[in-house]
Amino acid sequence: MAQPSQPSSTAPTPAPAAVAALDTYKAKDPAKIVVRFKSIGSAPIMKNNVFKVTAGNKFQAVIVFLRGQLGIKASDSLFTYINGAFAPTPDDTVGSLFECFGTDNHLIVNYSNTQAWG
Repeated sequence: MAQPSQPSSTAPTPAPAAVAALDTYKAKDPAKIVVRFKSIGSAPIMKNNVFKVTAGNKFQAVIVFLRGQLGIKASDSLFTYINGAFAPTPDDTVGSLFECFGTDNHLIVNYSNTQAWG
């Protein structure tokens, strides 16, 4: 009686070009992006509202930084918008937001403690 063949335990090796593309994708962009914060409504105004942020950082890092600068607890509401137009997801990278929506070499982040736009 013949033995059933066993599935191969080795996975095919990816092409070197695919590996290089994945390594490039995973690498954080070390460039700095100038972020300008603008208050909306009754949100507190920052004395210094211009900061440099590493392009490879997720937008979540900007939110955490902004909360720290404003002294807002994690349990309190904070709404952020890019150019007063839309609310970015925390997973967006600062670099990609700047590439798509940068204005005058800045990424403008509006913030409010109440929902400002739908």
